[in-house]
Amino acid sequence: MTQVVSTTPGLFPLPDWAKDELSRLKGHQKSDLISGDEDPEVVDAYDRAREEVLSLQQSAGLDRVTEGQLRWDDMIAHPLAVADAVDTRGIVRYYNNNNFYREPVVTGDLAATGDVAPELDAAAEHVDTGLQAVLPGPYSLADLATDEHYGDDAAFLDAIADFLASEADQFPDIETLFLLEPSLVENAPGEGADERASEAIDTVASAVDADVIAHTYWGAIEEKVYAHLMDADVDAIGFDLIADHEQNVYNVQEYGTKDDVALGLVDGQNTFVEPPETIRERVEWFVEQTDGDYDTVYATANTGLFYLPVNKFEATVEALAEAAAIEVISA
Repeated sequence: MTQVVSTTPGLFPLPDWAKDELSRLKGHQKSDLISGDEDPEVVDAYDRAREEVLSLQQSAGLDRVTEGQLRWDDMIAHPLAVADAVDTRGIVRYYNNNNFYREPVVTGDLAATGDVAPELDAAAEHVDTGLQAVLPGPYSLADLATDEHYGDDAAFLDAIADFLASEADQFPDIETLFLLEPSLVENAPGEGADERASEAIDTVASAVDADVIAHTYWGAIEEKVYAHLMDADVDAIGFDLIADHEQNVYNVQEYGTKDDVALGLVDGQNTFVEPPETIRERVEWFVEQTDGDYDTVYATANTGLFYLPVNKFEATVEALAEAAAIEVISA
């Protein structure tokens, strides 16, 4: 029997009022919020926005609740972009879409910033159960960054993994951690690097006492990369069934998967919101196709939801929660 758990990969859009309010604050930059001298009005706006998205998720009945990553201007490059040993330089386009981030260039030894943990601490004050953290996966973060210090790809990936692990070590109690790894699809690691990517994910996963999901998206992982990812000590691998359901199902049929699985069932970049019945059917289809006897299926969007207008984001959260409301499904 399989439990269906509704969640998201985080990265929510700011509420419309918060966009307007924050844009009026002179000299405001989200990445300055760890400096200790930020404008109290900015802090207050983000606190209220966080409370709003937490309330939305809980009211919808989402099983796992994220604080929303509303401050992450640079999306999954954010935790590195605010580090002391990092320069943020020119604007770079994310993969093949029309979203952008500031290029993080590592110029010295990386050390934890403690930037993410306070957001989770603040969220924990409003969430009784089901708190979920979100971080970039180490391979994707290394792929998005530029190294001007370590001088070796393997050493750089290790440093990124240690950096993320030291951030995660400061987290409060959480139930799940989503590690977002789109680069495993978009810029697949080659011979040797595929094994190192798996080991880097292990490093981060070992830093938390929680269920860890390595969530891949924007396609399917190459077979050899997937085989190495199966060696990683994570509780679930995430599959983007929107971008490529056939190859993802083939990977599971051919190589198996973990006892738990995360399924990207709705499009985080499309304003069309699938009805809960369709989402539920996709869960059941995947289980049937893979002959899976899963302990848990995480029903989620394929990508972060910052691409969506706020009303469509809200509707997507509600649809995921309603789709997972079934108690169990049979394998």
